[in-house]
Amino acid sequence: MNQDKTGAQSETVLRLNGITKRFGALVANDAISLDLRRGEVVALLGENGAGKTTLMNILFGHYVADAGHVEAFGEPLPPGQPRAALEAGIGMVHQHFTLADNLTVTENILLGTVPLWRMGLGLGQAKARIAQLSKDFGLSVHPDAKVGTLTVGERQRVEILKALYRDAKILILDEPTAVLTPQETDALFETLRKAVALGLSIVFISHKLHEVTAIADRCVVLRHGKVVGEVNTADTDRHALASLMVGAEITPPEVSPATPGRALLQLRDVSTPSEGAVPGLDHVTLDLKAGQITGLAGVSGNGQAALSDLISGLRMPQNGAMIIGGADQATWSPRLAVHAGIARIPEDRHHTGTIADFDLTENTILETYMDPPVSHAGWMNWSAAENMAQEVIDAYDVRCPGPSTRIRLLSGGNMQKLILGRVLERNPKVILANQPVRGLDIGAITYVHNRLLAARDAGAAVLLISEDLDEIIQLSDVIHVISEGRLSPEFPRGAKTPAELGLWMAGQGFDGDAHAA
Repeated sequence: MNQDKTGAQSETVLRLNGITKRFGALVANDAISLDLRRGEVVALLGENGAGKTTLMNILFGHYVADAGHVEAFGEPLPPGQPRAALEAGIGMVHQHFTLADNLTVTENILLGTVPLWRMGLGLGQAKARIAQLSKDFGLSVHPDAKVGTLTVGERQRVEILKALYRDAKILILDEPTAVLTPQETDALFETLRKAVALGLSIVFISHKLHEVTAIADRCVVLRHGKVVGEVNTADTDRHALASLMVGAEITPPEVSPATPGRALLQLRDVSTPSEGAVPGLDHVTLDLKAGQITGLAGVSGNGQAALSDLISGLRMPQNGAMIIGGADQATWSPRLAVHAGIARIPEDRHHTGTIADFDLTENTILETYMDPPVSHAGWMNWSAAENMAQEVIDAYDVRCPGPSTRIRLLSGGNMQKLILGRVLERNPKVILANQPVRGLDIGAITYVHNRLLAARDAGAAVLLISEDLDEIIQLSDVIHVISEGRLSPEFPRGAKTPAELGLWMAGQGFDGDAHAA
């Protein structure tokens, strides 16, 4: 038994003892021990590649530890058996989703709770419960929607609901607020606090240190697979936690006032068709100016994908005009976008930003493999391609064995650095940065932000699309909010508080004439 915050004895519901896990020569977890008490929130912190996800996968039975063991409610947890973890009352919301695209939201949530041949039974009751959970936790998603049609943010909501539906006594949350407005985050935290008061125990993984200090009782910090610190949240602050995670002082980027130039990309009264429940753009007017970061805030699934696809050449306007460098684009494609100097940091680095089984060289040239010096007269110059990849690795501190490494073996932060290098080394005119730091640690976030600011100061027009309002407010020179495909007026830096922007994100503030900036 351990003492809780009031000094009373509190049951230890989860204990990890000396967990070690190796992948070849890499030691992902090195003799890690931690415990979790009933009604407690423990934040698990660390840089990308520190071993957090591996440790949680061992706890949930996806991996088997090479040494050490796990106890749940005083009983040994059989290794490598997710079913045993579920039956012990452990629920996990994964950072990378584990959903079946061809099934509905309800079917995904029920999957594994009843035999497949009984999936048609009790759907009405299940939908009612899912609807209630959605309301309680502020996680709006249609129970009949096919998961394959959902946005990234909506899929994360399904993952959270899936864990909550199973009456978990221990809940592992990996970046659970990445797609919520500030108001929704506050509502989720309030619900979690009530659940914790009733005995729910939570392992909370987040790179948003202000959330950690708001919700967690204790923080356990990993670095290079080892526990390097454990502190009570009340006895520390964000700066100290960041330094403990990285092993050095972290200095946030200084954002100097912008000196915007001419508009390099303009949208004039542009609309695009909706795709199922996902809205298209609704009469959007937007200017992306040289030397300026334009932030786009909004809850996932409100037209960001349509705008991103439009700018990157994946779709044309249904009506309205897109003007690049003063020329109206009558035809448009991804290749034309690349040649027009538009570079893309995609929303999903795993599925649309990289090809998992390609090496770093192949991933570096994905968008330029037909251009010199990589291609000449139809022939590939692999030596030049490898040199290009090595230059990106060196310049952007991509930590890997070398250019021939399969990119799926990299941590999220290093994968994002390669994408960033691939984009910025082309000296683009317009940079589409779609969720550029999602899932990254504080050190990698600072690195990416500094690079985007440097590109701005070099004259690039940057469109920063993010569901992290803190990121938008910190970096953007001007801010728009998108809701149901509509674009708010342009707000200069500091003109709106986070709460006011959150209301716009929720759809308030728009009227029939407020479609354009």
